[in-house]
Amino acid sequence: MELPLILVTGKNGQLATELQRLSEKFAQQFRFVFCDKEALDISNENGVVQFFQQYKPAFCINCAAYTAVDKAETNQQQAYSVNADAVSYLAKACSKYNTVLISFSTDYVFDGTATQPYLPDSQINPINYYGYTKYMGEKLALANCANCIIIRTSWVYSSYGNNFVKTMIRLMKEKNAIGVVSDQFGSPTYAADLAFAVMKIIITLNTQSIKTIFSGIYHYSNQGIISWYQFALAIQQNMQLSCKVNAIATAQFPTAANRPAYSGLNTEKIAQVFGIQPPEWQQSLKQCLQILKN
Repeated sequence: MELPLILVTGKNGQLATELQRLSEKFAQQFRFVFCDKEALDISNENGVVQFFQQYKPAFCINCAAYTAVDKAETNQQQAYSVNADAVSYLAKACSKYNTVLISFSTDYVFDGTATQPYLPDSQINPINYYGYTKYMGEKLALANCANCIIIRTSWVYSSYGNNFVKTMIRLMKEKNAIGVVSDQFGSPTYAADLAFAVMKIIITLNTQSIKTIFSGIYHYSNQGIISWYQFALAIQQNMQLSCKVNAIATAQFPTAANRPAYSGLNTEKIAQVFGIQPPEWQQSLKQCLQILKN
């Protein structure tokens, strides 16, 4: 019997790259197809339909996304096309071929006025266009596919790709002092941890005859809520860099898109349903920095 096929979109991103690395461990249980935009342009509905017709994947992990938060304010059409329309095309194809869709959303669907970590069913109120497109992607995915899991995550970093951790290391090596925002709070997420969580979900679902009972929105981030400044400080200390890290206010660092002041995510649901306990952020950061050092 042929092994179940897992389709992964957005092949060159942080999460898909971590999944690719992890896939070798699951080669006895699953087949994998990793696609970049050239292999599968998810914003082309006909292309999506033809791809599903050919491959009939058991699972689709949608790692493709428009993630340039500030550029999304002016590049609205492209952001909406990738983060909302394309997700609906995938959801419809998944529905037709009985494929489980796992797609990702963001802490930026919230307005940041909370004082406690946001629950999966907390009030949505994005304060930037990127957050709005991700919210629409959630809605369209759930509306068009009964076998759909949305994972909201935050502050994603990895030893691959472009992210806050790698930018900080580069700046700290180039400069004597840097300023980092200290009044925005959230939780970092190591993409390698998230990739492992996704595979754990797939293994659980693969043994279930009725998968729709697991559908819905979940939150995943590493444990602990910190500011970007505290995150930068931890990077500086772990890497033993001499650059001085100064705390600055959001007002001193204007950006095209507004950011939520607080976007901690409550991860209890994913722990209860799938037995997934995200590690503490410090522990995961050390793992990532060790890879970067090597």
